[in-house]
Amino acid sequence: MEWRHGEFTVSDERARLDLGVIHGYLRRSYWAQDIPLEVVERSLEHSVCFGLFRTSVGQSEQIGFARVITDRATMGYLADVFVLEAWRGRGLAKFLMRCVQAHPDLQGLRRWMLATADAHGLYRQFGFATPGDPQRLMEIVDREIYKRRS
Repeated sequence: MEWRHGEFTVSDERARLDLGVIHGYLRRSYWAQDIPLEVVERSLEHSVCFGLFRTSVGQSEQIGFARVITDRATMGYLADVFVLEAWRGRGLAKFLMRCVQAHPDLQGLRRWMLATADAHGLYRQFGFATPGDPQRLMEIVDREIYKRRS
């Protein structure tokens, strides 16, 4: 699938993804700092992925990304959403989110989840909210895992 907005395109075509851009951003992000390349590669294989691209004069460069970890039936976990710093403030994260939520493989999911430290305002615009029963949620987090793998 592909969606266009002026000079920008969102595509779910895996072959278009620029692994260097994705890994480069994620390894310096607060949520995946130092993530190894092979872990990023494996995560893309098992997700519905969205690349955000700027196209001009026949050239295309990846400037953003999102992925959804899903069974394509009941549950989706939105992860690794970013727009490169130079392209922020243009409504591109909203465009990307509209495309994610419009994808045919993600329709009819009973539950969507995500974790964010700083983008609550963006995600609220798309229906995300603080869990009504947070005591039902549990997690295991290993913040040092990528450092041990290096």
